[in-house]
Amino acid sequence: QVQVVESGGGSVQPGGSLRLSCVASGSPFSIAAMTWYRQVSGKERELVASITRRGITNYSESVKGRFTVSTISRDNGKNTVYLQMNSLKPEDTAIYYCNAEFRSSWAVEGRAYDYWGQGTQVTVSS
Repeated sequence: QVQVVESGGGSVQPGGSLRLSCVASGSPFSIAAMTWYRQVSGKERELVASITRRGITNYSESVKGRFTVSTISRDNGKNTVYLQMNSLKPEDTAIYYCNAEFRSSWAVEGRAYDYWGQGTQVTVSS
């Protein structure tokens, strides 16, 4: 059974920092990418940052220069990624979700399987 578990959320003042962690485990397939999303109540979930197994990153414009996603570390069946969030703003307040994508094969016919964590709350407020 695949599990995706986020941690590290909390409350911080504007200008502060937090580091979120995401651990994905239990898949028989290889990790392809891990992506952080966030969602505010009543709004659509939005992409924050992503990284592929080869280290290619992508960031939303709103977090560029402030957030950094780590490379994916793979150890004993667990795939871990971190999201370092600096210079936090009140508008960064949201539930942050981690998505893990696995591939059955790197061939064209390979299938992708993605899984979501339960989310971790980040609140930025003075």
